[in-house]
Formats: sequence, C-alpha cells, structure tokens
Amino acid sequence: MVPREGFLALLSVRACCFLFFLIRVRQSFCENQTCDSKDLNALLGFANELDLAKLGWVLNGPSSGCCDWPGVTCGPPTVNGRRVVGLDLSGKSLRGSISDSLAGLDQLKRLDLSVNSLQGGVPPQLLRLHLLEFIDLSTNQLKGVIPANLSLPAIQVFNISYNQFTGGHPMLGGSGDLTSFDLTSNEFYGPIDAGICNSSAKIRILRFSENSFYGDLPRGLRNCSSLTELWLSMNDLSGDLPDALFDMASMTQLFLQGNQFSGDLSTNMSNLSNLVEIDLSLNRFSGLIPDVFGSLAKLESFSARSNKLVGNLPSSLSKSSSLRVLNLNNNSLGGEINLDCSGMPKLSTLDLGSNSFSGRIPDLLPHCVQLKTLNLARNNLTGEIPHSFKNFTSLSDLSLSGNHFSNISSALQILQYCPKLTRLILTRNFHGGEMMPPVDAIQGFRKMELLVIANCALAGSIPAWLATLTRLKVLDISSNRLSGSIPTWLGNLDSLFYLDLSNNSLGGQLPKSLARMQSLVSGNKSLQVGSDKNFPFYMKRNPGDKGLQYNQISSLPPSLILSYNTLVGRILPGFGNLVDLLVLDLSWNNLSGNIPAELSGMTSLEILKLSHNNLTGTIPSSLTNLSFLSGFDVAYNNLVGQVPSGGQFSTFSGSDFEGNPELCGLLLSPCEESKDLLPPASRENNTAGIVTLKENKSKSAIVSLFIGIGIGIVANILLAVAYRVSLKSHSGSVMYC
Repeated sequence: MVPREGFLALLSVRACCFLFFLIRVRQSFCENQTCDSKDLNALLGFANELDLAKLGWVLNGPSSGCCDWPGVTCGPPTVNGRRVVGLDLSGKSLRGSISDSLAGLDQLKRLDLSVNSLQGGVPPQLLRLHLLEFIDLSTNQLKGVIPANLSLPAIQVFNISYNQFTGGHPMLGGSGDLTSFDLTSNEFYGPIDAGICNSSAKIRILRFSENSFYGDLPRGLRNCSSLTELWLSMNDLSGDLPDALFDMASMTQLFLQGNQFSGDLSTNMSNLSNLVEIDLSLNRFSGLIPDVFGSLAKLESFSARSNKLVGNLPSSLSKSSSLRVLNLNNNSLGGEINLDCSGMPKLSTLDLGSNSFSGRIPDLLPHCVQLKTLNLARNNLTGEIPHSFKNFTSLSDLSLSGNHFSNISSALQILQYCPKLTRLILTRNFHGGEMMPPVDAIQGFRKMELLVIANCALAGSIPAWLATLTRLKVLDISSNRLSGSIPTWLGNLDSLFYLDLSNNSLGGQLPKSLARMQSLVSGNKSLQVGSDKNFPFYMKRNPGDKGLQYNQISSLPPSLILSYNTLVGRILPGFGNLVDLLVLDLSWNNLSGNIPAELSGMTSLEILKLSHNNLTGTIPSSLTNLSFLSGFDVAYNNLVGQVPSGGQFSTFSGSDFEGNPELCGLLLSPCEESKDLLPPASRENNTAGIVTLKENKSKSAIVSLFIGIGIGIVANILLAVAYRVSLKSHSGSVMYC
C-alpha cells in the first residue's frame, strides 16, 4: 500500500508532466500556426502589384504563413490563425501600385508604406479600416483625389505628405483620437476647412504646407485647443492673421511663410508663451515689429524676411535669452542697430541684410558669444569695422557688402583675428581707390574658404598674402582696378574651384598653373563651401551672361572667369585637364593663336566664352564632344573655316559666331566646297560696334589682300589696311548681399 505522502508526491509529478506536455503542445501550435487565410490572400494580392524581390517575401515556401515575412506584424493566435495588425514597408524602394486587396486586412492598426516609389491612387476601401490607428503613405508618387469624408474612427496619425494628390483636402469626421494630420507637398487646393478641429480635441500637429490652398485663415482653428504645430507655408493664403490664432497658448511652432498674408503683426503674439519657432517670411506684413519678445521666453527662431516691415528693432529683442536665429532680411527697417548682445547669449544667426539700417556697426556685437552667421549687407552702414571684432571668436560667416564702409586695410587686419572665420563678403564698399594691405600685415584667415571683395575700386596688384589661404575654395576680386599679372601661386591653391578676376586691368600671359588646379581635375569632389542654409549670397553678372546667376554659395559652379582684362598670349591647351570645370570665360582680352583642340577634355564644361580676342584658325571639331555645353561664344575674333556641326553646336545662335567674316556654316553664310581658306578679311565694318563696348584696347592691323585672277597675269593688287579699336566695357556688375 502506497503511503499517503508518496501518493501525493507521485500525483504531483504526473500533474507537472501533463502540464509541461500541454505547454509544449500549445507552443508548437503557436509556432506552426499560419496567419489567417483572409489576411494571407490580401497580402498576396498586394504583393502581385509590386516587386517581390524588394519585399523579401517567400510566397512559395514550405509554409503558407505570413507572420514571419519582413514588415508584417501579427496579433495573438485565434481559431482561424493569427491576424495581421501591422504592415511596415517603409524605405524598401517598392515600385508599383497599392492593390485594393490590402483593404482586406480588417484588423490592421498600423500601415507604413512611406519613402517608396508607389504610383497610382489609394483604394477608397483602405481609408475605411475601422481599427487603423496609423497610416503613413508619404514620399511616394501617389496621385488622385482623396475622398472628402473618410471613415477612420480609430486614426491617430494620418500622413500622406510628399505625393501628388489633388482636389480639396480630406476630412476625418468622427476621428476623435486624431493627433497628427500631414498633407505637406501635394497639389491640394481650395480653402482650408477648420472643421477638422471639431473632429478631435487631441490634434497637436496640422501640416498643410506646399500646396495651393487659398483664402483667409479660418478662425475655427481656435478649436484645435491642443495644437502645438501649425504648418501653412508655401500656399496662396491671404488676409490678416485672426486674433484666434494667438489664443492657442500651447503653440510651439508656427510656419506661415510664402503666402500673401498682410496687415500689421498683432501684439497678441505675446499670448503664445510656449512659442519656440515662428516664420512669417515672404508675405506682405507691414508696420512695426511688435515689442513682445519679453513674453516669448522660449522663442528660439524668429524669421520675418521679405515683408514690408518698418521702424526700429524692438527693444525687447535684447531680452530674448533663448533666441538662436533672427532673420529680418529684405524689409524696410531702419535706424541704428540697437541690439544688446549681453542679453542674447544663444544667438547664432543674425540676418539684418537688405534694410535701411544706418550708423556704425555696434561694438557690442561680439558679446553674442555664440554668433556664427552675421549678415548686414545692403544697408546704409558707415565707418570702419570695430576693433572689438578681434574678439569675435565664434564668427564663421560675415557679409557686409553694399554699405559705405571705409579703410579695407584696417578691416582685413581686424577680421584676420576671427579664428573661425570661413566666409567673408565685403563687396561694394571702400570706393575711395584704396589698396589691399601689404603681405606682412595679414597672417590670419587660416580657415578662410570663401573671400569676395568685388566691385570696391581697389588698386594695386593681386596681394601675395592670398597665397597663404590654403583652404580657399572661392575667390572673387572682380570689378576692381587691379593691375599686373596673374600670379602663378593662384593655380597652386589646391582647394580653389571658383576664381573670378574679371573686370580688372590684369595683363601678361595665362599662368600654366591654372591648368593644373587640383580641385578641378578628375576625382576631386570637395567643391562645396560648408553649409549656407542661413547665409544668403546673391550674384547677378552681366545681363548678357545667360546662366551665370546664383542665389546660394552652394550653387556656384566650378569656374575660371578672367574676362574684361588685357591678357595676352595663347589659350593653355592644359585647360583640357580640368574635367570638373563648368565655366571658362576668357572673353574681352587680347589672347591670340588657335583654340586648342584639347579643350574638349573639359568634359563637364557648360559655358565657354572666348569672344572679343585675336584668336585665329578654325574652331576645333572636337568641341562637339562637349555634351553639356550650353553656352558658347567666339564672336569678334579672326576665326576662319566651317563651324562644326553636331552635338551642342546645333543649339547655338548666329550671334555666338559673328564678327568672324571668314566663318561659314550653321546660321552663317553657306560654305563653298572649293573655297580656299583665305587670310582674315578686314573687320572695319565691325569697328563702330566694338568701339562702343570696349575701352583702351588696341587690336593689330589686319591687311586684306585682293588678288585678281588672270591667265598668268596679275591684273591688280589692292592692299587695304584696316584697324580696329575696342573700348573696354565695365558696365557689367557683380552683386553680393
């Protein structure tokens, strides 16, 4: 007889074994259970419209399960199998369309198909899934009209940004849990319906930017009482800003730039006590900037550029202890710059360019201890650069162009002590015929990457201290009165990819080092000058120079611009080694000889200007291999023969070849097959036009010989001597701000 204690022990062991058996059976069941057949069919239908290799799904494997497929999330087991509750295929490079079979996933809670190349429309049934909480179809190529009234009662995040949807914007009636609604960068149009704020009291993010919405800003937006972000930029909205906009005390980000809003800025802006970033740029706001910054303790960025604001800077700006970015460029603000930087310890970007500020640069600006970018261009500032700028240890980008500063020698000797200064623009100042400081006066600027001192009427030669700026990438000292020759060391600056010496009086031959510039040979891809997000740089060259117009430093093409000087000698065949060069402008000089066929080696070249020189010979047919060449000008030389055909040459106009009487073909006079190449004809007929364009420029006399043909007898010899005088034009201008 088994004792009672032993029986209980045996029973306990058997119970444990049986329980373990049940657990193993259940575990095996869970591991082998497939997804619901309905969901499987829905996914198979979806997959049939896409590239299976990108999906990574094995459709013909030993099991018909889908819960292990990449991007598929299933819920707990059910009698019929596990249900698909999530589908995340973001950034898979998917191509194709969204199948309506996807709407068969009726237990789906999360759908993310963003950052792919999906096309076509969105199946309406997909936007009626009653359990769907998150949908992100952003950054695809989807298009069509989204139904106005969607039925997504559980939706929390709705994102269809960066597609091509059109029509009126969708509404989400009955979606009481909605927190984020993003329609950015589509083709929606019409008024914005604030009724979406009636659907959910939880909405925190509304994004309508980069569409074609128009009309007034709806006052019903005040019903979005929990709103923290409102993005309405780059639309066609108009009218005054309603006071209701400033009742949303929880607002942290407000983006209204790029519309047609007008009127004065309300002092009720002070109610937005949680505001961190506001952008009112590119509108029609007028009047004064409200003096409310003392109430905006959390404000980090205030931008109102390109409006019609007037008056002085509000005094409360100097109390903005959290402010990092202040951009008031291109308004009509005036008076002195009365900022007290001791109260702005975090300010990193200050852009007051293109206004009417007057007086001197404040001595206390270096007290903005984190200030990196300072733009004061195109104002009415006077005097000299303050000596306190020697203590500007944080400054990296400085533009002072288009003012009335004096004493460039002092300015450069002071600014050389800014240890982080990377980009310096001083254009259109110092118009008293000043000279650059001597070589021993400048020993700083060791981190300088961009230096622009154009249109300053500077005299003397190219200063030798520039040779020490080994990091220099962009140098523009055009439109001055510099003389002498181009120094050899300029071509030895290994990082230099943009050089503009045009509109000076530089002479001599082209230094061979320019044909060996390391930044322009194959394989060098460092043709950038830092980040210029907050550093505007506008340049507009001579009106006739098509294509030479840039509005950011990052858009500057690799260039050699040496036009409007008195350079002599031949064009360097070695220029053909500069395979990364995009612009070569040698026009309006005294260059002679042939156009080297080796120039066809500049395979990236887009603009080649050789006009108004003394070039002879034919145009090399190899230049037709320059497949990116969009601008070509050899007018007013002594070129002969047939203009090459093919390639980009079929896109050029007759004016690009005029002033070469012995050229033929294309839009010029037809070439005679038996015609010998004769010496250049007289250019007397062109003299009048050239004289009005170019000053103080002599061309060698051209002798035209007419030979009368008779059998064995020379009937007559007429010798005509013509001359050509070209006047140098300085009408072109370069503008930086």
